[in-house]
Amino acid sequence: MKVGILTAGGDCPGLNAVIRAAARTLQQEGHEAVGLKSGYRGLAKRDYIPLDRTKIRGILHLGGTIIGTSSYNPYREEDGIQLVKQAVEEDGFDAIIAIGGEHTMMMTRRLYLEEGIPTIGVPKTIDNDVVGTDFTFGFDTAVQIASDALDRLHTTAASHDRLIVLEVMGRNSGWIALFSAIAGGADGVVLPEFDTPVEEIAEKLKARHEAGANFSIIVAAEGANLAFASGDSRQIRANESTDDYGYPRLGGIGAALASEIEALTGYESRVTVLGHLQRGGTPTATDRILATRYGVQAAECAINGDFGHMAALIGNDIVSVPLSGITDVKTVDMQYVEVARKFFG
Repeated sequence: MKVGILTAGGDCPGLNAVIRAAARTLQQEGHEAVGLKSGYRGLAKRDYIPLDRTKIRGILHLGGTIIGTSSYNPYREEDGIQLVKQAVEEDGFDAIIAIGGEHTMMMTRRLYLEEGIPTIGVPKTIDNDVVGTDFTFGFDTAVQIASDALDRLHTTAASHDRLIVLEVMGRNSGWIALFSAIAGGADGVVLPEFDTPVEEIAEKLKARHEAGANFSIIVAAEGANLAFASGDSRQIRANESTDDYGYPRLGGIGAALASEIEALTGYESRVTVLGHLQRGGTPTATDRILATRYGVQAAECAINGDFGHMAALIGNDIVSVPLSGITDVKTVDMQYVEVARKFFG
């Protein structure tokens, strides 16, 4: 077999571990692994590199992706679908392993269902918002980075008697914010899944300070709304532009929230935005192992002809699930929200 491997969408820690695992598994069974550079653009433009032993050696611990990534969507490009289909047919690809987030999985699903391209998905994103799997690789590393930041913010907040808001990524799901809030001992969290009025947050913080606390930490997901008791609620955007998928560029909820809380409580407030720090650098051991298991599963799906499926983690088991079910964004599990709430206020 000749199997193309691509990484699409935003980068995240663990991509190289998947590439390595999938390529090694294919090679051990006598098959060829080919890297498609910069996501589906590499397939459409026929920009390939061989993923032989030399190329994948020593990449397990590296962040980023050795084959590059992009948000190229053949359905949004002139002749994109035709170019992709021609590349698969004329260059003899027996399968395409696409490693990406929810947008990539939906695109990969369409290419299989509508165009008959033999695709297999691998769910990656720091946001952990891909339906069909319990966890995506990259998420654990992002949470660890945010938790480390919270540890450091605690000491400076306590030293200056301040309120500090930490803004984290996650777009329209609050997994990073929620998990880092629990792991980092935050005193509140604001999530995209539901509105939390600033007046409610302010009252809990005042009660906390009246009980003897001299500082507080709030975690805000970038996609959370700035909400008020009056019912007014709005999403804060970094600017008026949109990303490659047509979605608004988010950012600024941290500063907006800190300003409102300071006005309501009188507590001096500061904001820290982690931004792309959450996506870069070395993956945690947990993400390396999960990514490796995903890569092996994806390669085995290709070898066995299980096309139109995505590698997934269900409980402790790595399985494959139909890409046809990947149609939405996975929001936070309310069980974790209830755990977090026990430590707020």
